Amino acid sequence: MISNGKVAFHTLGCKLNFAETSSIAQSFNEAGYARVELDEAPDVVVVNTCSVTDNADKKCRNIVRRALGTNPNAFVAVIGCYAQLKPKEIAAIDGVDLVLGANEKFKLLDHLKSLDKVDGDGEVVATHIKETTEFVPSFSSGDRTRTFLKVQDGCNYFCAFCTIPLARGRSRSASINATLSQAKAAIAEGAKEIVLTGVNIGDFGTTNGEDFLGLISELDKLNGVERFRISSIEPNLLSNEIIDFVATSEKFVPHFHIPLQSGSDEILKAMRRRYLSDLYRDRVERILHKMPDAAIGVDVITGFPGESDEHFETTYRFLTELPVAYLHAFTYSERANTTALRIEDIVPVNIRQERTKMLRILSQKKRRAHYDQHLGSVREVLFEARENDGKIEGYTDNYIRVALPYDEALVNCVVPVELVSHTDEGVVAARSVHSHSRAI
Repeated sequence: MISNGKVAFHTLGCKLNFAETSSIAQSFNEAGYARVELDEAPDVVVVNTCSVTDNADKKCRNIVRRALGTNPNAFVAVIGCYAQLKPKEIAAIDGVDLVLGANEKFKLLDHLKSLDKVDGDGEVVATHIKETTEFVPSFSSGDRTRTFLKVQDGCNYFCAFCTIPLARGRSRSASINATLSQAKAAIAEGAKEIVLTGVNIGDFGTTNGEDFLGLISELDKLNGVERFRISSIEPNLLSNEIIDFVATSEKFVPHFHIPLQSGSDEILKAMRRRYLSDLYRDRVERILHKMPDAAIGVDVITGFPGESDEHFETTYRFLTELPVAYLHAFTYSERANTTALRIEDIVPVNIRQERTKMLRILSQKKRRAHYDQHLGSVREVLFEARENDGKIEGYTDNYIRVALPYDEALVNCVVPVELVSHTDEGVVAARSVHSHSRAI
């Protein structure tokens, strides 16, 4: 039986995982556990895994080995997307005692009450993903500046390359009122910026007659918070009404992250995406028409099966011409039980990696152009607590990383600054234009 003591958490992957880890950590705190780092000899180690990142198995093994290095008797529990997809593989990792699936991870404390550290394979408690229907609200805590608020979970799309529906189940969310309660709790902890996160957040409310526009309309009315940021939203769900609302909102910032995956319509169809490139271009153009200063980020995958040189050139040209601020380029990797595995025209790994490299170089050019566009302007920056080489850093509303000489009085405050020049570190040097910052 495992009770009290010290617990350490290690989270891999997306903002959603970090939000869920925080909620699970809170339950441990309420049960009398002290949260520590992996190298502080924890009694319990919780690894929250991701199925999207490469080498998930290797990363999991490394974390377990690192944790047991400081306390060989630590009880190791593994949760998250990879735990749902490959529970037996994870249970066979030396030192793992418990593997919980998507439906069980939030009940981790209950399982600890009846278990001891094991010899041999760990215990697996993972029901079929179709049985995962409950929405468990979460938000990240511990960083007063920025909080990730989980507003939605699961996905109904089943894109050809993606395992998320198999790892997290069908799309679901809480009600608007319940989500507002979570946002208020985050605000009470001091969060000045709330980032809305989920698997497919534009799908919010579809099971209970509500929608994402209704949610952001109500969030916009909350007091005590400076900013809301939409983390990522599918282009087919990013309606004119949502764009127009953000354009007139005083709290929702002009920053959109919109997955593209390919600029080739042939590849988009093969990926089973729910839009074509014309719709994507239309979304970008409407955003910039309504919000000329907006930052738009793009997800793109290279080397999907069947992607020829011509397909990639189409994508590269599409992105070059598109006035976006940055790219997140991912190299396609095979995932078990996805329909992409049926496509025989496999792109060699070295070609996939070369295409990714080209897009990452393009992203650097895009980001610099976005920064250049705003040099000399005055924008408000929310500064963070961490000191970086004598500097205090933060983001503008339109996602420009800014640095000032470190001043503790600026921490978690919104300060209007003039953007002056690029630095070698990839941020923009700035000067404060007012002696008094605005804080809540």
